Amino acid sequence: MGILAKTAEERVVDVHFTESSLSVDLMDGRTITVPLVWYPRLLHATPAQRNHWEKSGGGYGIHWPDIDEDLSTEGLLRGAPAPQIQCKNA
Repeated sequence: MGILAKTAEERVVDVHFTESSLSVDLMDGRTITVPLVWYPRLLHATPAQRNHWEKSGGGYGIHWPDIDEDLSTEGLLRGAPAPQIQCKNA
């Protein structure tokens, strides 16, 4: 288990977007809002692709099947952006 202990209240209830942010509502009433630029796949997805999400990991995660993106409530609570991919020079 990671740094944060999972509790039932940290499960996803809803996901919504603005032009520049992702917000995730949790069962305990908190809303986590992060910059959309942290998650390039979501940033570059269409509104339809963003809105096609499903709960995963027993409700502790979110999966976007159209763009193959997965986020966890633990990572969102830690404020963890997507890892940067290093390109190697040929």
